[in-house]
Amino acid sequence: MENHTYSEHVLQLEGLKVTNQSSYPAFIFILVIYIFTMVANISLTVLISMERILHQPMYILLCNMHLNDALNITTVIPRVLSDILKASADRYITYVECATQAFFGHFFSTNAHTILMIMAFDRYMAICNPLRYATIMNNKMLVKLCVSAWGVSFVFVGVLISLSIRLSRCRSQVINPFCDNPSLFKLSCDNLFINQIYGLFFTAVFLIASMGSVALTYISIAIVCVRSKSKSLNSKALQTCSTHLAVYFIMLMTSFVIVFLHRYPQWSNHRTVASIMFPLVPPCLNPIIYGLQSKDIRTLSKKVSL
Repeated sequence: MENHTYSEHVLQLEGLKVTNQSSYPAFIFILVIYIFTMVANISLTVLISMERILHQPMYILLCNMHLNDALNITTVIPRVLSDILKASADRYITYVECATQAFFGHFFSTNAHTILMIMAFDRYMAICNPLRYATIMNNKMLVKLCVSAWGVSFVFVGVLISLSIRLSRCRSQVINPFCDNPSLFKLSCDNLFINQIYGLFFTAVFLIASMGSVALTYISIAIVCVRSKSKSLNSKALQTCSTHLAVYFIMLMTSFVIVFLHRYPQWSNHRTVASIMFPLVPPCLNPIIYGLQSKDIRTLSKKVSL
């Protein structure tokens, strides 16, 4: 199976490695998190969309993030749940479904970075240039930023997955709980030099752009806060920026764990568990963090629930 061209359209999916005794507890645990995440993110998306008081740049960007989180977790977790209750030998997926899942998984994951970069820029303008904020962050600019976030992610991920699906296949097993780009090109025995170079370029560009823009933004905000010595400004900066940074670092750490473990096949057992952290943990924690932080969201949520 390893050394001849594989022409079938069906792949065997490794799935999440759990014992027979732990399969049902794992299924229930992940299902509860998935349901909570979907309800929380969709509820906040609808709330921000319907309430005119929340039609502000910060909340519109937040709406984009919650929508992206709901789509991201749905790309991966339902498939993982269905495979948990199946025997390892019965976990199959078609190549087209695998490639589609890989594309959308990387697309929504990359989009999370671009949205958080734009949110950092929004916080910079609100704190460092409050008098020009309304002029710069107008509806036209907001639409451009949102379209750019989704569009850039689509193009970069489209190239990433296209480079993988062009390869011939000599293997039929996906060594991962779900399909992603490394899983796709590992099915091939072709020369993977181009894929590896673009993969490193893709990862480096988004990590450097993401970490660099966030670092520069918060250094600038810190300088303004120190110079102003205004308690109200410092309080506002601490309240809004701490939330954004918490969400950003959670996403960054889960990304680093997956990228790191993919380079070490001998740690495959740890990788299979860690691989579902990114589509599961940030989308679950983001609505909690932002919901607790935002007074407007808390107030409107209580009003709607009464």
